[in-house]
Amino acid sequence: MAKSLMFMGTGSDVGKSLLVAGLCRAYANRGLRVAPFKPQNMSNNAAVTADGGEIGRAQALQARAARQEPLTAMNPVLLKPEHESGAQLVVRGQRVGSFPARAYWQKRGELLPQVLAAFGELAAEADLVLVEGAGSASEVNLRHNDIANFGFARAAGLPVVLIGDIQRGGVIAALAGTFAVIDPDDARLIAATLVNKFQGDPALFEDGRRFIATRTNVPCLGPVPFFPDARKLPAEDVLALERVQEKACPEPEPGSERFSGSNMRPSKYAKPDAGQGGFVIAVPRLPRIANFDDFDPLRAEPGVRLVIVEPGLPLPRDADLIILPGSKATRADLAALRREGWDIDILAHHRAGGAVLGICGGYQMLGHSIADPEGIEGMPGTSEGLGLLDVETTLTPVKELRLENAVHAASGEVLSGYHMHMGATEGADRSRPFAHVAGAAEGARSPDGRVAGTYLHGLFASDGFRRAYLQLRSAVAYEAGIEATLDALAAHLEAHLDLDALLALAHSPERN
Repeated sequence: MAKSLMFMGTGSDVGKSLLVAGLCRAYANRGLRVAPFKPQNMSNNAAVTADGGEIGRAQALQARAARQEPLTAMNPVLLKPEHESGAQLVVRGQRVGSFPARAYWQKRGELLPQVLAAFGELAAEADLVLVEGAGSASEVNLRHNDIANFGFARAAGLPVVLIGDIQRGGVIAALAGTFAVIDPDDARLIAATLVNKFQGDPALFEDGRRFIATRTNVPCLGPVPFFPDARKLPAEDVLALERVQEKACPEPEPGSERFSGSNMRPSKYAKPDAGQGGFVIAVPRLPRIANFDDFDPLRAEPGVRLVIVEPGLPLPRDADLIILPGSKATRADLAALRREGWDIDILAHHRAGGAVLGICGGYQMLGHSIADPEGIEGMPGTSEGLGLLDVETTLTPVKELRLENAVHAASGEVLSGYHMHMGATEGADRSRPFAHVAGAAEGARSPDGRVAGTYLHGLFASDGFRRAYLQLRSAVAYEAGIEATLDALAAHLEAHLDLDALLALAHSPERN
């Protein structure tokens, strides 16, 4: 079986996902067959796999870094939060049901055999499996029945690298303190520690590195300098939205053009080519926003200013396009949208001639109603939609999970994306589809073309479609940029880590 090495963190967001992605590319560049693995993930940012399921977006990116197709085995347990104390459970890429947090915590140990089986499938076909833990390795209150961190590492007999984030402060205490609070048998699995996101002169941390090594009795790797281009890669979870840096938007010029679906009309808001960020796209940040990496290609465009609107703030009046994003709890998020008054902003924007696009749950919100007779997302019932599209949606327990190639109906541009939704949408505006998939109508448009909805996620990653839809004179090569950033990340780790020594820590798993 493949050699394996597990990466855990002293806390969430210490850079585990990014490090594993970079190492996947670095070792793949050396000719190794590398596979990423995360036993349990919690995220509403998911990706459709080649074998017809879904996994966390981070594992899909890591698979890409390893030059492998994403597979459900790479993330066998995925939790998708639906409310503050419950989540949808996805096992081997398929929805099992929704569970309160306490109920899942009590039953998760039952999933360990499936997690180990998925890991074994990958290990049988790879030279190296890089495993990512979840959250903090020192959450001793959650150790019972654990399948995400030491519970899995113990079951698979894996060596562990413990990662600390120096930007948070207290990294020495975080690393050394983890050894102090965890079970001694867990601590014995830690083969090394690693200091991540360093900025400044590394020589000034040499005493700290020696102290960590002395106190923990294992090597301290790094420090690994901060990698600023990480923002160019798809984010793992909603924490990334809190770090979004909006691009500057120049003063608009009178007499320029404003986007209105498939038409253009004079407006004071943006230049015709929106070449300096003058094209403004507003996205309300819904409480259960899902698959928000749909918007990463828009953020990469120099001609676009993407505004993620936080609760408590109005949607910008100078927006050229409002996009309603995907949602893990569509009816609940529609209610939240109304509480914020964003429905009023959207309707006013539409009356003024602005364009509106709904993606997945956002598409459902644009219709007349969303019915949930079986209580798929909560209490059974029906919610009134925004009424901007003549369609109605009924939620059903069957989840559509498919990679798709499509043709945009208005422009004829080819695009790639994926379906990941529950529910069926029908109505008169479906006679004007947003796109065609294998010749079949997909999505809907209003008679004037200014309001549209689609179930296709990932559509803006297609450069030609993005250029045509936003009426940009040119578009960045988004997918090529992802590849270049992964290569740069691998080179960054080659320069600042001893990858031979790190590889030597890995060994073939031995299940206890």
